[in-house]
Amino acid sequence: MEPEPSRWEFPSPETADELGLVAVGADLAPGTLLAAYRAGLFPMPLGRTDKLGWWSPDPRGVIPLEDLRVSRSLRRSLRRYRITTDVAFGDVVDACRTIARPHGWISPAIRDAYVRLHRLGWAHSVEAWSEDGELVGGLYGVSIGGLFAGESMFHVDRDASKVALVSLVGRLASGGVPRLLDVQWATDHLRTLGAVEVPRSEYLGRLRQVVSLPAPPWPGDGWLRSGRPTGPPDHPG
Repeated sequence: MEPEPSRWEFPSPETADELGLVAVGADLAPGTLLAAYRAGLFPMPLGRTDKLGWWSPDPRGVIPLEDLRVSRSLRRSLRRYRITTDVAFGDVVDACRTIARPHGWISPAIRDAYVRLHRLGWAHSVEAWSEDGELVGGLYGVSIGGLFAGESMFHVDRDASKVALVSLVGRLASGGVPRLLDVQWATDHLRTLGAVEVPRSEYLGRLRQVVSLPAPPWPGDGWLRSGRPTGPPDHPG
């Protein structure tokens, strides 16, 4: 569902400062969020203040779908977890929010904004469940056409978030449609999975090519293992 258009107009990402900050202010309405992602921006508060920053880093972190790195140990972990999509979006965001990390940014306002976006069909989660039905890992992000903009991931069991990412890549790679997996910054952790840095100009060019393409199917298509549907959806707990 397309929300009401944003009442804000964002500057060009090319005007970003050396840290990638493009603008400060605006709001977290669904239309504003979608306009930002379509323009190559994403929101994140400025430090520990209530001020909302809009970012477009240069270089930009992406994971080429064909270059995802799956180690031998991760392949073994793929058999340990059950994977779903959009079964527990709010729980995934809450877990990402509460996990200890030095630069946590998921405020209550941001949490509520992405839950609203999820209810409109634009934000999605991939969940990893233990055999006894506990949520032990996952990720969430925004899907617009051929773009999936990853926002955050978490795990409480070994490799659980990585397994969720493998399943996400399998989903994005299906259907023969060019897609772009944006991870914002290529951290050391994401580099082990194949993340690379590309210049902002290259990212924006690829974004323009994919953002109007068909989005991958999301809810209601069953359990996933390594991105493949394996049966009817069934909440594990």
